Amino acid sequence: MPDTMRAVSYETYGGPEVLQLATLPRPAPGPGQVLVRLAAAGVAPLDWKLRAGLLAAYFTPAFPKIPGRDGTGTVVACGPEVEGFAPGDAVAVMAPPAGAAGTCAEYIAAEAALCVALPKGLELIESAALINSGLSAWIAAMRTARVQPGQKVLVQAGAGAVGGLLVQLCAHLGAEVTATCRSTNADYVQGLGAQRAIAYDAPFPTDLPPQDIVFDLMGGVVHDACYPLLAKGGHLVWLTAAPITDRGADYGVTVSRAMIADDAGVVADVLALAAQGVLRPQVAGILPLDQTALAQDRLASGQVTRGRLLITP
Repeated sequence: MPDTMRAVSYETYGGPEVLQLATLPRPAPGPGQVLVRLAAAGVAPLDWKLRAGLLAAYFTPAFPKIPGRDGTGTVVACGPEVEGFAPGDAVAVMAPPAGAAGTCAEYIAAEAALCVALPKGLELIESAALINSGLSAWIAAMRTARVQPGQKVLVQAGAGAVGGLLVQLCAHLGAEVTATCRSTNADYVQGLGAQRAIAYDAPFPTDLPPQDIVFDLMGGVVHDACYPLLAKGGHLVWLTAAPITDRGADYGVTVSRAMIADDAGVVADVLALAAQGVLRPQVAGILPLDQTALAQDRLASGQVTRGRLLITP
């Protein structure tokens, strides 16, 4: 095993140009850690927002910072006090956002508590599209909204990485799912399980029945537009994006933020559903490690409209 690795890192806030491909020492697993040779890393909105300094009020990253919130790979070594993992195991990895170590690298010394064994039958690279996005979708639908069969559910931005999994999960739970998306993605979201797709680049329909639950993944003006769509006593669930103004009292609805935190148990449940064929990973594209800056730029500029972009070290 080599003593060095390739990784993308940055030493200061800035645009995509601050991301540099470097040769760094290969990490060694400490107590409670496993060394994972990464096969794929997800590119999430948090990655470019953190790099740009837009989240400085919430996170203080350790510089130099390797981006990448999640990924998949193979365990190659275990540190002391690790149980349940062994070299050769295929795993999903979560990397805390403020830590120096991310998944846009050939190796990561990851906390074993934030790793999940990949069920047999799941493809190693594509499964990287399920981890952080699946965590967000599961917490929003299962813990925050508590979606029930027969409920009318609207997913804003239903073609994206989190939205696409929310559509699949809510349909699996027996909800009547509507999703908003670009007109070019209407067939796509219906293929994920939405009974109806509403194009947000076309006039909004006037015949949408009042919704029991609306998931807002965008914030801002999209959040404001959610309130009139809800039935009295309905539930508006939002994930952190653009700033929002809570108008729940004005409309007689409950407004809840889905509190997303790394949770190996939730990721295990998501991967189990994927192994059963209930959830399908949605991969927007796969780029090599040296194009991490391009991947982040595409995401930030709105060029990625379906699923999750992946990086392969």
